[in-house]
Amino acid sequence: MTIADQIRQVRLNIEQYCANSGRTPEQVRLLAVSKTHPATAIQDAYESGITEFGESYLQEAINKIEACQKLNITWHFIGPLQSNKSRLVAEHFDWVQSVDSIKLLKRLNDQRPGNLKPLQICIQVNLFAEPQKRGVTKEQLTELLDIANKMPHITLRGIMVIPPRRESYAEQMSQFKQVAKLYAQLQQRFPQIDTLSMGMSNDMQAAIENNSSMVRVGTGIFGARGTPNK
Repeated sequence: MTIADQIRQVRLNIEQYCANSGRTPEQVRLLAVSKTHPATAIQDAYESGITEFGESYLQEAINKIEACQKLNITWHFIGPLQSNKSRLVAEHFDWVQSVDSIKLLKRLNDQRPGNLKPLQICIQVNLFAEPQKRGVTKEQLTELLDIANKMPHITLRGIMVIPPRRESYAEQMSQFKQVAKLYAQLQQRFPQIDTLSMGMSNDMQAAIENNSSMVRVGTGIFGARGTPNK
């Protein structure tokens, strides 16, 4: 299947999962995770209507951003980010979904160029306390949201989660219900947030049926990952 075929199938799946849960497809944004894939693949996806792309490896991403600068693309940084590399992200990306510390939050705010729109931010939450994954704990989350909400060069959009990989739909649903409950609680305190970035190629159905507003799909669009060029 071509990238266009894959995108068509992913969109059909999103429509079906939304119908299952009484939602509309317009309530779910499709983020194409293009890390390890070449700029030509991004061009193909763009021509099939994808305008938002997620990258995790900074230098590789910047090369692709420059190669695709004539395209009207919204770029999301979704990978682990060391604070000493924050300036390049603040200068080149529209969104950062992997903010997990006050230090990183402040650096991104201070390093955002004044001629650009505010950086759109999601706080990454490690709700299931996986030691190998980045993200703040549930207890730390409110403090970061409070700080992000007051920064002049940042717009707080919501949270991003990567739950433990589960193969069964029932297990996926159990995890995502916990995230959806947390997000609903956060919306009571931060009514302006509108983004629950949750769900990937293998668990997209359970995520959408638990109110995910953005799914991050890589292999479902581009096929197997290549070798990262960090």
